[in-house]
Amino acid sequence: MAFGGFSSSATGTPHPLGATRLHPQSSVWKDGMTPTQLYVTESGPARRLFVLGLSGARPADLKALGAGPLPADLAWRWPGAYAVVSEAEHETVIFTDPAAAQPVYVARFGSGWAWSSSARLLAGLSRAPVDTRRLVTAVFTPLLPALVAGRSYFSEVEQLPPGARIRLAPGTAPQLTNLWLPQPGPEPVGRLRVELEKAVGLGLGDGPFSTDLSGGLDSSSVTLLAARQAPDSMRVVAVTVHPEGDESGADLRFARLVADSMPGRIEHHLLPTKREHLPYTGITDVPAGDEPAPSTMAWAGLLRQLEWMAEKFDTRLHLTGDGGDSVCSQPPVHIADLVRHRQLRAAFHQAAGWARLRHLPLSNILRQAVAAARLSRADALSVLAAQIGQGPSLAAGTVHWFPAVQIPAWAGAETLPLVRGEIERVAAAPDPLKGLDAGVRTVIDEVREVARTAQADAALAKDVGIQLRNPFLDASVVNTLLRVPLEARAPVYAYKPQLVRAMGDLLPAPLAARSTKGSFNADFYTGRRENLDALLGLADGFLAALGLVEPRALRRVLKQAAMGMPVPMGVLDRTLAVEAWLLSLDREPDPQWVEVQEGDDRG
Repeated sequence: MAFGGFSSSATGTPHPLGATRLHPQSSVWKDGMTPTQLYVTESGPARRLFVLGLSGARPADLKALGAGPLPADLAWRWPGAYAVVSEAEHETVIFTDPAAAQPVYVARFGSGWAWSSSARLLAGLSRAPVDTRRLVTAVFTPLLPALVAGRSYFSEVEQLPPGARIRLAPGTAPQLTNLWLPQPGPEPVGRLRVELEKAVGLGLGDGPFSTDLSGGLDSSSVTLLAARQAPDSMRVVAVTVHPEGDESGADLRFARLVADSMPGRIEHHLLPTKREHLPYTGITDVPAGDEPAPSTMAWAGLLRQLEWMAEKFDTRLHLTGDGGDSVCSQPPVHIADLVRHRQLRAAFHQAAGWARLRHLPLSNILRQAVAAARLSRADALSVLAAQIGQGPSLAAGTVHWFPAVQIPAWAGAETLPLVRGEIERVAAAPDPLKGLDAGVRTVIDEVREVARTAQADAALAKDVGIQLRNPFLDASVVNTLLRVPLEARAPVYAYKPQLVRAMGDLLPAPLAARSTKGSFNADFYTGRRENLDALLGLADGFLAALGLVEPRALRRVLKQAAMGMPVPMGVLDRTLAVEAWLLSLDREPDPQWVEVQEGDDRG
């Protein structure tokens, strides 16, 4: 499920094997199940307008744009996850969505540029190797998404900035203009419900679909909104995964409450996890993609679920609540924003609530909030770079711009200088979203990371013939939540109150009152023990050859993790996922392109 094109409309440009051109006079192509729309102007300068990805735009909406200037909000005015491309004879203009739910990448091609939703396809075109600096941030700073802005996993393949307009023309550098800045505005109370409902409703009538129903607020909201909007001839197939032989968990109880609340519209199905589908099983079998998939550790279980849904229900679209945690939660640095804006009473109240929730001293929380309020984003990054590897820093508390970076015991000799260099690079770069509050800026970084990486899971689902969608990551939903004024933002200690209010008439009361979510930690512990030998075999691989991992230390920590000892599991899992991805790249052939014919122009 990919699309792409070039910086001019030259028809002699190549395209990936199996892809199709979207217009006989265009360089734009698509592959697989990618939804697309095309509008060609009938008056004025010749222009083709492509909407690439699933969107709520209607043909009349595109026709109304005519041949005039294109509006700034083009990539988030309709529900969906999509990019908009305007192609003329010697210029291509790309509008990217602000959430990065539909990322677009660019690489040099001849005297011009090639662009695509797939970084790996562009790397295959230009024979670009894997970028070691990006591997370092993927493994050792998974909680610092700010470091990946503009980077792909391949050298000289860059991600175009989200929420921007990018002009590509042969012979010139890309012209980047940021268009999206979520300034606080008077949003109606019910706006979140309206936008989320539109996002969920996209494509429901196109064929059989299903939803994840984990029992949490996010997946439950998506399932209930889908049940309200599905055609009368359809019922929502809601799937709950649970440990085999155990149907007593709280998550399953909440999922059943949701299904029972709309018995004529929701068809609830349970899928027990079996031993052969435990986490960490077969992680080296994950297909190669643009980047390591978030589901790598749970690959065996996810593949089984996708194949089961496709065979049993003919599922073609599957909706999840992924992204809801990032979009609907308030980071603790919001307390520092309250201090910065001199809303001291509110800052004290929220600090006290956070201290009670986390069992932390209130004085420490207040001290951290005051320190964070005095730092700009660039300053916070510079402090982090200076203090990394030298013990506790200003980021060591819970109220901070960025979390502390702890280099694990298995890091190789090349790791620390590369991590520090990447932090310094981002600290020195201009921020296109300068001026936003720390809480909002932090959420944007996290949402963009979650939305972009979700495309790797979507690519895995595509191989089974299922389109995977995450409505919480639609740009229209993200834009609505991030424009809430400071004083109306959710308290840091509250559990998704905006979503509870928006869904109040649909959520069962016990679920609306929920303040935590379930965990599959027991399955992960078991999976590590069951697959220990295979995991140990990953220690002396590509990352070790690059000097990023010390194999003996990594094997020791893997054995400790299998025994249930406390180890930094987030970084350890990322190490395994990246190594498995590198193995998949080495195992699978590079993407093939249909080459340009002799004499054709490039770019």
